[in-house]
Amino acid sequence: MKKRFIRKHILSGSALLGFLLLSANAFSANWLTLQGTEPQGAEQLAKVWGFVQVQYQDDSSDPNAGGGYIPPKLIAPNWQSQSAFNVNRARIGVRGVAMPLDQKINYFLLLELGNNGITEPHNSAAKATDASVTLNHIKGARFRAGLFKHPGAEEGLQAIHVFDYINFTWVTAQMLLERYPNANYTSNNPAQVIPPETQFNGFERGVGAFRDVGVQMFDWFNVGNNWELSYAVMVGNGNGLNFSDNDDNKDTYVYASAEKIFGGGGARRQGLKVFAWSQSGKRTADLSADTCINGNAFPACGPAGSGRISTIHNPVEYDRDRMGFGVKYLRNGWRATAEYMKGDGMIWQAPHNASFGIGPGQGNVAAPGNGALAEGVGFYVEGGYRFPKSRWELDLRYDEYNRLDGNQFQIDFKRTTLGAQYFFNPRVRLAINYEIREGNAPNFGPGAGPNGNVDGIDNRIAAQITAIWSQ
Repeated sequence: MKKRFIRKHILSGSALLGFLLLSANAFSANWLTLQGTEPQGAEQLAKVWGFVQVQYQDDSSDPNAGGGYIPPKLIAPNWQSQSAFNVNRARIGVRGVAMPLDQKINYFLLLELGNNGITEPHNSAAKATDASVTLNHIKGARFRAGLFKHPGAEEGLQAIHVFDYINFTWVTAQMLLERYPNANYTSNNPAQVIPPETQFNGFERGVGAFRDVGVQMFDWFNVGNNWELSYAVMVGNGNGLNFSDNDDNKDTYVYASAEKIFGGGGARRQGLKVFAWSQSGKRTADLSADTCINGNAFPACGPAGSGRISTIHNPVEYDRDRMGFGVKYLRNGWRATAEYMKGDGMIWQAPHNASFGIGPGQGNVAAPGNGALAEGVGFYVEGGYRFPKSRWELDLRYDEYNRLDGNQFQIDFKRTTLGAQYFFNPRVRLAINYEIREGNAPNFGPGAGPNGNVDGIDNRIAAQITAIWSQ
């Protein structure tokens, strides 16, 4: 599958890279530097910082013919309504240098208190998202160990409190923001009326939040004419925010970038950056439904004692590979970004599809529509302009994602986001987004197959206040 995955998309990938290089216009920050190290000469033992994001979203999607809704038509992370206020992020952290012991050692701690995919599955009051130590003793090879953001796609790697939009693109939210298989097979939840009568989220654990526990070697180099090269190689558990591992498999992450620096610094440094990344690993998952003595699939076996085999688990190792590349540009108030992403294996379907399958074949990994052996492909192009001597910025983004690409149950998601931001001051801003959304299963007619639920995905409006504070 991996060879076919690479061969099928190398031409389309090369063509898109050419387009990206010609369409210079985004943040060009070095997130490896900003998140993994402290500024040279810093002598602060503990800098306390954090941010809060409060939002409102309203979705105008229509239900299916039976009055039921699927997650793209409801508001995350609770999936109980089409209109909701939410404190979606509330994070507090501390970072600094291990003075007076060793100025070449620094640390990073961050705690999530908001209501989002990290905390919602267990109704957690708080969840650690970062806990790492960086050793800066070897020139050209810094080492970071612990729980932190793994190198990867720009939307996931960048700091969320400076993200210019309220919602992630389809491809990032579905293919990269990983959900982990339940310990035992769990059947999918059907579309539900509002409010849902049962827990819509079929997953026992929260999102991976683009993070992993492991060890990363990284550094960056100035190579003349204001060019900066960066690299990162990481080995991690492949188990998200969990401090322990659930199997012996490990994920490998590779990242490289080259940036022409125009000036400035920090998250808004002006420059042109080209980058590429990959992630490769395996997931152990029990995705096959229990079977019965009479040959029927569970739960059609009937009650206990009627021929049902009560406990059969089928844990299998599945490949999970991701890759992408893109370009970013920021200069004189103009910003633009473009990124192309591919996924092979463990394609997530939705929070209510815990079996990673869709259609009548759920519980059978060999059936069409199962994401464990499927592929996904997506991209986005976005840009913005900050008006000089003004507090206003206008943003525009277009993104696509083909879930189960090439499969009978392929679903194509498309969205155009119109955005505006008002900066009350450098640390407090209001963002307003209007999303023009649609979804379609191209191998089925209107109302047939997946389109019975996908039809009706409609537009969404969202507003969010971000307030950042630091010691």
